[in-house]
Amino acid sequence: MATELIVMIFLCYFLEGSALMLSYSSVLLFSIYNSATLSYLGLMHHVILSALALLAAWKEACATPTPSTVWIPKGTWSLKQAKLVGPNKAPIELKVEGILKAPLDPTQMPNKEGEWVTINYLDNFTLSGGGVFDGQGHEAWKRNDCHKNNNCVKLPLNLSFNFITNSTIKDVTTKDSKNFHVNVIGCYNVTFLRFTVSAPGDSPNTDGLHIARSKLINVTDSVIETGDDCVSMGDGLQQVHIQNVMCGPGHGISVGSLGRSTTEEDVVGIYVKNCTFIGTQNGVRIKTWPSAPATLQVTNLEFEDLIMENVTYPIVIDQEYCPYNLCKLDTPSLVKISNVKMGKIRGTTNDPVAVKLICSATKPCENVQVGDIDLKYDGRLGNITTKCNNVKPSLIGKQNPPLCVPDAAKQSA
Repeated sequence: MATELIVMIFLCYFLEGSALMLSYSSVLLFSIYNSATLSYLGLMHHVILSALALLAAWKEACATPTPSTVWIPKGTWSLKQAKLVGPNKAPIELKVEGILKAPLDPTQMPNKEGEWVTINYLDNFTLSGGGVFDGQGHEAWKRNDCHKNNNCVKLPLNLSFNFITNSTIKDVTTKDSKNFHVNVIGCYNVTFLRFTVSAPGDSPNTDGLHIARSKLINVTDSVIETGDDCVSMGDGLQQVHIQNVMCGPGHGISVGSLGRSTTEEDVVGIYVKNCTFIGTQNGVRIKTWPSAPATLQVTNLEFEDLIMENVTYPIVIDQEYCPYNLCKLDTPSLVKISNVKMGKIRGTTNDPVAVKLICSATKPCENVQVGDIDLKYDGRLGNITTKCNNVKPSLIGKQNPPLCVPDAAKQSA
């Protein structure tokens, strides 16, 4: 029987001030019959995890020609910052069973322009273990004025995945990120499975997952509670599947915002199915900027079998997206939206305008198909209604409220 190489990372503890520091000490290579494992053997209380130790273990794992695991055991570990980069020669797993804590003050991070944990250029990568990436964002949120200050201080993301292929992120939690929790850029065939995002509903700019310039991305059986979009999708996407996700609090699941830059690429194939939205600002939303130069296309989108519980705006196409008056509405959006299917959407809204389909006057929405919709308004500001501009949807089944008709309020009263 052929043997496989195992790399054991031996660690030692030493004092740094009053804290224990976990440090890379030595490496022994030997043969064994099972898969390679790189093991952190740590104490079960709060220890500082040296980024140098983690990087040393990671380099050994990437260089190993057999499957390997870098293991961070249970316990609480302070980590200033880490950048784990491939390429890797064989499947590689980062197994986090403990709680990793970021610095409270982001200026303590060595690279002020970097993210907290960055993982780049890997194939057949797995992140697992049931652990928590705690960004400790509460203090940083107080300083976040990016919504009104273009020169605001950059705050780090908890997890940044770039150019990852054929990989799985499963059974881990990202908590209280100072900025977006996760970004996924330039990735192919990546699945988020039983993934958890946790942050208060008033935490600013804390998108759960931001996905862009990627193909074949799956988000399945996950729970996202945050202060901004549960999932936000940028440009250059193909085949994104979001299924069995609980979203809320948060701003819903959004395609966009799109259209501000001439370098933006088309979005093709977004599927949101079997999801539940609880107390969110929006349910599903497509948003593009007016008075902006980009001429990309957004096409082949399906929103199906969705439950809305006390959602302000359950269904939104907004091609006049202009937050904080950062643009003008005098020039319509140049983004073309087409081939959109919506159906089996039911539940309650706390705003009387349950459905907004506000498309561009220059490039009206085309081939928008709406199936069964059953939304009830739980409020006292009038009758439930809808608002539609520059779109003529085809209707299948029953729509409550009636869609895109002047007397919708009367018909659904």
